[in-house]
Amino acid sequence: MDTLDFIHDLQWSDLPAEVQKQAELNLLDLTGIGIAAAPLRASRIACGYVSVQNAGPHPMLFDARTASAPGVAHAAAVTIDALDGHDGFNPAKGHAGACALPAAFAMAHEAGNMDGTAFLTAIVLGYELGCRLALALHGSVPEYHTSGAWGAVAAAGIGARYLGLGREASRHALGIAEYHGPRSQMMRCIDHPTMVKDGSGWGAMSGVSAALLAQAGFTGAPALTVEEVHAPWHDLGQRWLTLEQYYKPWPVCRWAHGPIGGVLELRARHGVSADQVDHIGVETFAQSVRLATAEPRLTDEAQYSTSFPSAVALVRGDVTPADLVEEALDHPEVLRLSRSMVMEEHDRANAAFPDTRLSRTRLVLKDGTVLQGDWMEPKWDASAPPSEKELRSKFRRLAGDLAKPVEAAVSALPTEGLAPLTRLLNQPISRETTRSSSS
Repeated sequence: MDTLDFIHDLQWSDLPAEVQKQAELNLLDLTGIGIAAAPLRASRIACGYVSVQNAGPHPMLFDARTASAPGVAHAAAVTIDALDGHDGFNPAKGHAGACALPAAFAMAHEAGNMDGTAFLTAIVLGYELGCRLALALHGSVPEYHTSGAWGAVAAAGIGARYLGLGREASRHALGIAEYHGPRSQMMRCIDHPTMVKDGSGWGAMSGVSAALLAQAGFTGAPALTVEEVHAPWHDLGQRWLTLEQYYKPWPVCRWAHGPIGGVLELRARHGVSADQVDHIGVETFAQSVRLATAEPRLTDEAQYSTSFPSAVALVRGDVTPADLVEEALDHPEVLRLSRSMVMEEHDRANAAFPDTRLSRTRLVLKDGTVLQGDWMEPKWDASAPPSEKELRSKFRRLAGDLAKPVEAAVSALPTEGLAPLTRLLNQPISRETTRSSSS
């Protein structure tokens, strides 16, 4: 299907039932992450910044203030990125939803369109465009860019749809977003973790801004990833990449999930406790090895580490948002195991990346015993996705006191529209609100 036709002609009724259901679950998953992330410092800084520097009339997500549409998208995407628990697409090495939800929310309010199915359809559009744009970008340039780079173009497509731009103006919106989107270097943030994370905040803002600029007559076509890279687009509207996302049981970089799962499997199988273990060993792919922050001082460093959350998993039997906040980062036993973890590249894991993230974990006990795990993929991969029950359970743990009303408002989107969900999410969110996520 022609990309511009897909942007403007896609209807909720065109979507297979399983895509409609997954759109709701993806929205819940992203919303749960945003709620749990709202008290984090990166979110507070971004929300405060846009409420002043991007002032406007539209309600913000996960905050009680208002901002312009680009500002709303920026702050919401930074918030979702602030807790690295959101879904992703393995071949893209990134996250379509982190830009799609903020852009759809911002543009729904900019356009004054509170229709719930229109909102859900826009989110699906963001996934379908975003994943293909990632494949096009990474297939045509040597550098590995963050989600914001290609998420910006998907956000512009959402904006063009909501604004009802014609074909030529839509082309310019996509081109502006591609040109001005953040071609940020993902591996720099892996090596030096900070709040810039996956670039989603700047990507969502760039895409929404591009649509508004195109509406005003600003030019920027073509988007090369749409018009000159053809392979990812041949099955648009036929193969639904919304159904091919992975999900995260633990709120850290996906590249650490295999080792975490391996630690938990060995811990349960052999009944060992952390104090029996001399060190953890992991064989995995090169990018996971580069998540090398052993002594994080900030939550961003803890989330972009392989050793630290693996050590948390061995000590606590789980990894939760409460384990990654600054006041939890000085646990002596966790730090001992994180510092001593041995990470090694393996050719098998390197060859499988990015479509599969393989790892093999071992626990070396203090008495010299070696407990060797098997090669494994991360939990909740696209090939073995979580059940609806599991995703809803994850959402409820993250959302705390807001879980029941938000879940009801999301379910009621087709009949009640976006306004009830907006009222719930345009409010201050504190750690007390999300207390069940810390339990």
